[in-house]
Amino acid sequence: MLPPPAIRGVFRTDERARAAYAEGAGIYRILPAAVCLPADRQDLVSLVSWAAAHRVALVARGAGSAMGGGNVGEGVIVDLTGLPRLLEIRAAQRTAVTSANVTLAELNIAADAHRLRLPPDPSSGRFATLGGMVATNASGARSVRYGSVRRWVQAIELVTARGEVLQLRRGDGAGERSSETLRRVEADVAPAVGAAYGLIAARFPRTRKNSSGYALQDWIASGDLLDLVVGAEGTLGFVTRIDWRLDPQPAHRAGLRIELRSLDDLVKVVAALLACEPSAVELLDRTFLELVSHTDVGEGFRQVEAILLVEIERDDVRALREAVGRAADTVRPWASAVDTALTAESAARLWELRHAASPILAGLPEDRRSLQVIEDACVPVERMGDYIRIVRRVTSERDIAAVIFGHAGDGHVHVNLLPKLGRAGWEQGVAGVLEEVSDAVLRLGGTPSGEHGDGRLRAGLLERTYGEEIVGLFRRVKQAFDPLGILAPGVILPSGEPAITRLKAGRQAIPIPGDIARALREIERQGGYGQCRLELAGRHPERSEGSAG
Repeated sequence: MLPPPAIRGVFRTDERARAAYAEGAGIYRILPAAVCLPADRQDLVSLVSWAAAHRVALVARGAGSAMGGGNVGEGVIVDLTGLPRLLEIRAAQRTAVTSANVTLAELNIAADAHRLRLPPDPSSGRFATLGGMVATNASGARSVRYGSVRRWVQAIELVTARGEVLQLRRGDGAGERSSETLRRVEADVAPAVGAAYGLIAARFPRTRKNSSGYALQDWIASGDLLDLVVGAEGTLGFVTRIDWRLDPQPAHRAGLRIELRSLDDLVKVVAALLACEPSAVELLDRTFLELVSHTDVGEGFRQVEAILLVEIERDDVRALREAVGRAADTVRPWASAVDTALTAESAARLWELRHAASPILAGLPEDRRSLQVIEDACVPVERMGDYIRIVRRVTSERDIAAVIFGHAGDGHVHVNLLPKLGRAGWEQGVAGVLEEVSDAVLRLGGTPSGEHGDGRLRAGLLERTYGEEIVGLFRRVKQAFDPLGILAPGVILPSGEPAITRLKAGRQAIPIPGDIARALREIERQGGYGQCRLELAGRHPERSEGSAG
């Protein structure tokens, strides 16, 4: 039995607290050893020192909305939402400074008063913490024009596995040299990565988005170490503060809805749309349209092969109308119908179709759960139609329903699997889908993760994606930052455990108190990830003397 860490925040090892943090938004249920809510940065430094001394794993967590399983684990779950909050808009510089526990929605509400915004817009933005978005290099529908989070991060504060507090700022390269971590990076990792430049250029996926592995390409391009930390999913340290670059809000917004007769035309239509500089091009596949066909907004699309929803933003209303007209005229040879919306309000009505699936998927009965297993592949845009056909075929052969949608402008396709949990062997069927579809992604030149990160789910795919030599470089990065391997073990770098195991659904799910299981399911149904999980467990006792190891 280990002594608890000397901190002022919450540290609990009772069953109810541990159960409340056993799940995130992904497929897993893993009971942690303990739960900690540090009161401030010094608490976090003390916790890291305690964990290093006792060889205890630490798993960083924000709202718990990440899907790859990087927010659950057997060690101590470190809930960063209780840290002191900071949200400062510097309008004249078009920048912001926030703590990691501020949500995207909160930042954009504050920035809106100055007609500014942080453009990346993951669908979880109303509850996703900014630290979590940095951890996965999140993006969203508008990434086709504005890219992912990485390009908007100006600086981060990082608490390392050695208990150091680093300030990493864009333009400063590796930053201060007094840090043992940074000396290790400069002495060992940087030369190895530089020597492998040709191999990295050859093996990294040539896709518009990639959140898999460590971002060696981005680090090489910029020379800034913060680019390596962005997307590292808490495996290299705890991000506690972020400096952001903001963007002016466009004055006008319009939209298009394009119905396609054939999947064969998808790539040509997307290419034509990209020439019109849209801010978003979203795909709703036939499987998606069938799911929402009985809703008010989904009626009439059952026979359509796919729909593209397009957003166009401009500062000048005449330029906006011209761009919408050009986009509509360009795609009409392939489209069975094109609808335009020339105001933000009418465009929002077109996009209601995109949001119609969420309540249906969340409300499925317990014997037909929606599981995010192959939900994040990104392929070259010209191979997107091929990829969708493969997903349709593989899931059909295993009689597992699938709902397909995503960010067509980036070749980034999301898939929700809907297995029948009452059927014997459904887990093996899902594992087979993961294996076969992942192999297809790599054959098509894609990445298994476009914006959600590897987590535990895709860690085992890294060697197939990058090859043994580059995964060896990933391990050197991890060793330099976390020599004891206490930060999120099994995340990004694989532990050897099969991906489809320790699931939250099905008969093999580990038992937890019934009221907490129901509350976690309700959070999943309602998208209530902003709720502190200790409210499910009861906030007392605030400290437990049980074992944390």
